Amino acid sequence: MRTRRLPAAVLALVAAVSLVACGGQREPEAGAGTDGGRLTIATGNTTGVYYQLGGALASVISDKVEGYRATASETGASVQNVQGLVAGNYDIAFSLGDTAADAVKGENSFNAPQDVVALTRLYPNYTQVAVRASAGITKFADLKGKRVSTGSPNSGTEVIARRLLEAAGLDPAKDVTAQRLGLPESVDAMKSGSIDALVWSGGIPTGGITDLTTSLGKGVKLIPITDLLPALNTKYGTVYAEGSIPAAAYKQPGDVKTIIVPNVLLVRKDMPDDLAEKLTKVIFDNKDALVQVNAAAKDITLDTAAQTDPVPLHPGSKKALDALK
Repeated sequence: MRTRRLPAAVLALVAAVSLVACGGQREPEAGAGTDGGRLTIATGNTTGVYYQLGGALASVISDKVEGYRATASETGASVQNVQGLVAGNYDIAFSLGDTAADAVKGENSFNAPQDVVALTRLYPNYTQVAVRASAGITKFADLKGKRVSTGSPNSGTEVIARRLLEAAGLDPAKDVTAQRLGLPESVDAMKSGSIDALVWSGGIPTGGITDLTTSLGKGVKLIPITDLLPALNTKYGTVYAEGSIPAAAYKQPGDVKTIIVPNVLLVRKDMPDDLAEKLTKVIFDNKDALVQVNAAAKDITLDTAAQTDPVPLHPGSKKALDALK
């Protein structure tokens, strides 16, 4: 059999992403990017889309934005990313839209409004609830009495998982045995049988979920959760919407109805306008490079880029987006 060879350009990009992402796991210098030279990007778990696209973005910035080198850091994701961004540990941060909305309003995980703005809206995150087929779980309310991974502490996944439990009439502290695990640990726990279900919010396909469904086959399934959408919309507004996980994404028997929420790329308000403009432009000028790393980037579009409400759009980003349209 003849082996299909990847194009040299793709191999080079993947190698660069791996190098940049690994380099980003070192402790960053506070506020490095605002003085020029180095930018640090807060991403997420190593098997999630944030981490993959964060590494790709760091590579693109390093190659295309003169005078800057970017590195991507593994993190617990949204809430931690916003906290680190405001503290000056990072210069750019991936975040779920609901967490970012809480941040600018000073609600839920945040005691006061946070000084963050958006470079752009990104792709949507799909809420993926994977359960062991033998656990007798067909709907979210069936998680009562089960062992459930609700995501990394201070992650956007944890925020959504807790809100879904409450929308299903379950007390996160009493009605489930919650385990606050990152995606790699959640996948391992599902494989070993030490948990019955996991909640994950991420782009599709997510590497960790692909690993899980490939390894367990019919022993794991994704369940629909759109029956909880009205309760979420009533309490939190239209940041949550209906979506569908295509059957082909994880080789499931059929499409799975789910809840989606947009992702945004955040920076601090004090980022210089010209730098925000360059960063926003480089994302769209090099979208194909991001798509090569993960197909979720296909849904990063100019049509929705400025739709970041209630998170303000950085003035430099607005200038870039206006020029790109």
